[in-house]
Amino acid sequence: MTKVQRLEKEIEELTSSEFAAFRKWFQEYDAAVWDEQIEQDAIAGKLDRLAEKAIADHKAGRTEQI
Repeated sequence: MTKVQRLEKEIEELTSSEFAAFRKWFQEYDAAVWDEQIEQDAIAGKLDRLAEKAIADHKAGRTEQI
């Protein structure tokens, strides 16, 4: 049995309140991991091309205010 399979089994055995607590924790954890990845990508310059395109599109009038 893999680690993921063991986790799946453990999660399936949680009570409703335990599952709600786990879901809340996981959503917060997942968001923090995502934020860290975006921050690291920004520092590494991986988002520069996207930012430059967005700025160019805006300057060229291809955006609209919402």
